[in-house]
Amino acid sequence: MAFLTAEEMHRWSRTFRLLRNISEFLLVLFALGLFRVLPIDSASALGGRIGRGLGPILPVSRRARHNLTMAFPDKSAEEIETIVEGMWENFGRTAAEYAHLRRLRCYGDANRIEVLGSEILDQAQESGEPHIFFSGHFANLELEGTSITGRNMPLTIVYRAANNPLVDFLLLQLRKYGIGAAFVPKGASGARELIAALGDGRHVGLLVDQKMNDGIPVPFFGRDAMTAPALAQLALKSDRPVIPLQIERLQGASFRITIHPPLDVQKSGERETDVYNLMLMVNETLEAWIRNRPEQWFWLHNRWGED
Repeated sequence: MAFLTAEEMHRWSRTFRLLRNISEFLLVLFALGLFRVLPIDSASALGGRIGRGLGPILPVSRRARHNLTMAFPDKSAEEIETIVEGMWENFGRTAAEYAHLRRLRCYGDANRIEVLGSEILDQAQESGEPHIFFSGHFANLELEGTSITGRNMPLTIVYRAANNPLVDFLLLQLRKYGIGAAFVPKGASGARELIAALGDGRHVGLLVDQKMNDGIPVPFFGRDAMTAPALAQLALKSDRPVIPLQIERLQGASFRITIHPPLDVQKSGERETDVYNLMLMVNETLEAWIRNRPEQWFWLHNRWGED
């Protein structure tokens, strides 16, 4: 009986991984092509129906139900299930809307994306100083950046690369041309690029609602959650204003983006205390948004690290 050598097994493993990546890439490309030939509202609706139909029966939905039960202990099983279904519908709509990112921009169709708080962007622009914007995985998060770039304000966004490099390349191109921002990957190199971006006068955007294993424990829905301190560290080091950027799906493929006033960043001289206090304000802001529209947040993250 013949056995594969370690080198042969490694070669077969790489071949399988390549074939899987190519298959996934072609599937995503086909789906985007399908959604692209449809009008925006039809594509979004179809994506929503697919998400609502398939998502809740996937094993990963158990984590969403677990997270929701922890966050909302007073909600019934039926209420929890309604939120899970709404979350998957929003996810499906967002996936379909990727095919139309270049058309889903702020300051174009006023009936498509409503922008509140644009005077805060005016003030940021007039100051001549770069600002730090933050948000989370809400509604169609990709559209938030267009509220900034649509006013000719240079923006650099931190993103998490997809596991499939071919899919990652495709999505990154859609984001670059659809949003008009520069993108840097999460991690040490991305952090250096963010500092350089601020030094070059570019605004920066971060999503700060995911668990970070080596982060700091900060309350979130009444429980400590390991929270990435990078936003606070960057803000305190650069002395730049921190602006909450909120997006809500109103109906179908229509949205509201709200630019909130800058957070009141306090400096006590105790670095760890200042970082904690700023991230506490950030978590409280995100929690308020989630409580208002729980079905529009992505509950699949292992936010509290309990499973």
